[in-house]
Amino acid sequence: MSGTETRPCKSWGLVWMNNLFRKVREKFSQNIQARLTGYFLLILLPLVMISLFALERSRDILYEQAVERTEMALASALNHFDLVLQNVEEISTLIAADSAMNELLNKNDPDFSPKSIVDFSVILGQLANSVSVNRYVSQISIYHQASNVLISTNFGGRKLESEPQQEWLVEAARKNGTGISYVMADHPVTDDLTFGKMSGTDTISLIRSMDLYNSERQSNLLIVSFNKTKLQNILKPLLPTENSRISLLNEKGDVILETGSTGQAELSEDEMLVTKDSDYSLWRLALVQPKKELYEETDQLRLYTFTIIAISIVLAIIISWVIYSGIAAPILKLSRGMKKLSHGELNVYIEDKRKDELGFLILSFNRMVTDQKHLIENHYEQQLRLKTTELKFLQSQINPHFLYNTLDSIYWTAKNYEAEEISEMVMNLSKFFRLSLNKGRQVFSIAESIVHLHYYIRIQQLRFLDHFTVEYRIDEKSKSIPILKLLLQPLVENAIIHGMEGKSSGGVLIISSSIEQIGQKDYVNISVQDNGPGMTKERLEYIRGELMRMGSSNFPSLSQEEEYIKDLFGLRNVFTRMRLYYGEESDMTIESTSGIGTIVTIYIPLERCEMEWEGTA
Repeated sequence: MSGTETRPCKSWGLVWMNNLFRKVREKFSQNIQARLTGYFLLILLPLVMISLFALERSRDILYEQAVERTEMALASALNHFDLVLQNVEEISTLIAADSAMNELLNKNDPDFSPKSIVDFSVILGQLANSVSVNRYVSQISIYHQASNVLISTNFGGRKLESEPQQEWLVEAARKNGTGISYVMADHPVTDDLTFGKMSGTDTISLIRSMDLYNSERQSNLLIVSFNKTKLQNILKPLLPTENSRISLLNEKGDVILETGSTGQAELSEDEMLVTKDSDYSLWRLALVQPKKELYEETDQLRLYTFTIIAISIVLAIIISWVIYSGIAAPILKLSRGMKKLSHGELNVYIEDKRKDELGFLILSFNRMVTDQKHLIENHYEQQLRLKTTELKFLQSQINPHFLYNTLDSIYWTAKNYEAEEISEMVMNLSKFFRLSLNKGRQVFSIAESIVHLHYYIRIQQLRFLDHFTVEYRIDEKSKSIPILKLLLQPLVENAIIHGMEGKSSGGVLIISSSIEQIGQKDYVNISVQDNGPGMTKERLEYIRGELMRMGSSNFPSLSQEEEYIKDLFGLRNVFTRMRLYYGEESDMTIESTSGIGTIVTIYIPLERCEMEWEGTA
């Protein structure tokens, strides 16, 4: 049965081999260049095989030696970690068994009295002494179950009001008994709180019960947190290269700390992994190094070998080509050119300096290709230019989401480093730009404009360390009235720069709006007021004169204005935009008293606001 099944397979394999051999033989018999090239390559084959074998063997030896050296270094580092753990565990035992400290803890009840504060201060002093004698300990904390107070050398004392936190600490003390356990900083205590945030640590901590030799002990818990930087200093000398990384893992495989390159978490085929386990702590050290760095020297040797092989192959091809070119090369060139032309390639040109009949045939072919190319060149070139223009247009478009995502990344980075002022400034700046670029809208309601403006003002408040406050006196009737976006921002900027910059405190910025009837028309009045130093009479008259000149018919054009304008950029910007969008009925007034402050008010016809809103809707 088996013989009848395998016989067709064997016959099919023989047929395939025969067909392949027949095709190769036909190629060799019909093509002189292929035959010559094959002979030269056959001579080079043994040399290539020996070189590749020697190269791979050298890489294996280098890999084995690197693994052996790394294991020895990791073993030494693990011994260091074991000594650190033993030292810290001995310190924890001394603290947990300290009768005086346990007496102070046991005699304090839930009623937190001044005597309790004194006792806890004594305990805190003893814990601080223990921290100072061991550089690998960052802080020591004790949870007093009776008063629910967490005593720490890092932040003093803090009462834990959360019952889930209290229950977790009590359960940890009962579960450990007289034993020791280690808790990671990211271990969840509650749904929204980790052990690290609760205890104020960013690395692994040792926990155990207090009053070891008392069977009726209270659920007081000792927490000894390791110094992350000091532990990383043990690992840093082991890094062989800048792109390698070393991880310290506990018995569950959780990463305690990691140093070096923070690349991809999962091991790839292009990386070498060496691990070493501790018999004492059951912890593991794992070193990951890119193989390309390990094989850097052998890769150079490999490059040289491949270069020699490539040069040899090229030389074999060149020699066979030189021999063959004098026999049938012109016809082969012509056939290849015809193939390219049949596939639509119009830049075909056959190089040949022959003066005989074959040379004339190749020259005629080149002329034919040139004529055919000229017939369709204009059409294809026109299409290409059109596509190129469309591509450049698409590439010139800027996606504002890039700006939002970048500011969002800066915001979260600042949050991670607890730089609250920076994160708030970035958040307000992001919101400011988002509203500024909101779908190309040019008109916002006064309420939306105030929200938008507040983001800018908040940035300036943070810049000036909250030396000034802002008040909004917005009439309810005016909130829904649409105005141009960023119309108020230059006025507020002037008020802050010229009115608040010199104040160390007490600055007040007032932004108000209302609807007022002037003559036969209703106007929207928006004012920006500050209590800054104000302006002199000469300066005020100069500004009023400039605004009057800008409102006159003799005001220069935009191109002429660029050379004329030398100051008052913000006021000119606002006044010009108002006149362009709302007509000559819109106006701006400035009132200022030296030593009291300045008020800038803009007047916009209500009907023009509604017209601009309908035009952009």
